[in-house]
Amino acid sequence: MAGNLQELLDEKGSAVELLRNSRIGTYIYPVVPAEFSNWRREQKSWRESAVLFDQTHHMVNFFVKGPDALRLLSETGINSFANFPVNTAKQFVPTASNGGVIGDGILFHEAQGEYVYVGRAPAANWLQFHAETGGYDVEFQYDDRSPSRPYGEAVHRDYYRFQIQGPNAWPIIEKLAGGPVEQVKFFHMGHIEVDGMNVRTLRHGMAGAPGLEIWGPYAEHGRIRDAILKAGAEFGIEPCGSRAYSSNTLESGWIPSPLPAVYSSEGERAYREWLPVNSYEATNALAGSFVSENIEDYYLNPWELGYGSFVKFDHDFVGREALENTDPEVQRKKVTLAWNTEDLSKVLSNVVDHDGPTYQVFDLPNANYGSSNYDSVIDADGKNVGLSLFTGVSANERRGLSLATVDRDIPTGTEVRVVWGEPDGGSGKTTVEPHEQISVRAVVSPVPYAVTARTEYQGGWRSTGAL
Repeated sequence: MAGNLQELLDEKGSAVELLRNSRIGTYIYPVVPAEFSNWRREQKSWRESAVLFDQTHHMVNFFVKGPDALRLLSETGINSFANFPVNTAKQFVPTASNGGVIGDGILFHEAQGEYVYVGRAPAANWLQFHAETGGYDVEFQYDDRSPSRPYGEAVHRDYYRFQIQGPNAWPIIEKLAGGPVEQVKFFHMGHIEVDGMNVRTLRHGMAGAPGLEIWGPYAEHGRIRDAILKAGAEFGIEPCGSRAYSSNTLESGWIPSPLPAVYSSEGERAYREWLPVNSYEATNALAGSFVSENIEDYYLNPWELGYGSFVKFDHDFVGREALENTDPEVQRKKVTLAWNTEDLSKVLSNVVDHDGPTYQVFDLPNANYGSSNYDSVIDADGKNVGLSLFTGVSANERRGLSLATVDRDIPTGTEVRVVWGEPDGGSGKTTVEPHEQISVRAVVSPVPYAVTARTEYQGGWRSTGAL
């Protein structure tokens, strides 16, 4: 019986088949209720008033400190660490030896020599593996995300983590703090006092307007949440449920779940032998119409995900040689695809169509039915010109959108087609029932799609600049 990911791959014989038929189900945002009002109202709040995102439960916290902590981060990330002072944060992007992205998340420099990575499991697992096996003089702690299905059992995290976002965010923040709060630079950290408690802050802009991410001891979660909602009531704040939460990225342009590029290269064999059979990497559900027998066809490099500006060759890091041999000028580019309303309506109404073919269900507002989602994007000649990677509906834009990476020479405004549904009637995933594929027209559009996000975000991971 397989005892690690490598043995599981050897046993199954195909990484693609293993992941496409994973029985884990869709990616769950745990503990936070699905809706507080309804997902349309909650989506509109981050554009029209203010929203409270509860990010406490769905991400891993990886704490690392010690003499070699910065060296560990530098040698595993494509980012430059030449200037990373205390009380700043940056998006951390590690790559495998083949140059494929493993994942990403936000890295906080909380105190001298003390860092916290916050994000999905792949990058946290990668950091822990290197911390354990790379000879680094560090201490670390892996604070795992909350269980997807806690079944009433008590849940504990080290930190609560909230975001207050939207056009009314700053008045709410200043009311919470009891006076003016300096609008520090993007991704810079500070402190405010809320209901007598010291709260750490990060200037952020997840919903396209200036706001703050705040965190502190988990025991204070309820008290801080109540204080925010009380202060925000007159400004129209809405708590956001887990159903709407993930869909904000459709407007703001972050692709959250590329397949970790760790399943094939010999350079990652030791890592695969370290990963248990119940790890994210071993149980990840690969979904969508794009199917290749070669797992490496699913790997995405930094340029394809919009992270090209992060790549800095001022330090040695895993994957550097592969990226040095990659020509950025010929890589695919990140875009938004605006789905044709008539075609999407046909998919949405299919669930009550008695006579027509059955299509893969398009859930609302997040239509993804795997952890890593790959749908084929084809041009007028039927040629595959890209991959649609995250799909759903925005009540603010009143249309279906997907985040994609497409051939660099395809201009904005081009009509393409997204193939919705899996071939051959579908895979063995629990989120899939027998169905036929359908091609949906879509227009290649800017990323971020929301005008407010394009014009108000700090240059960086959602646009074209660098953090």
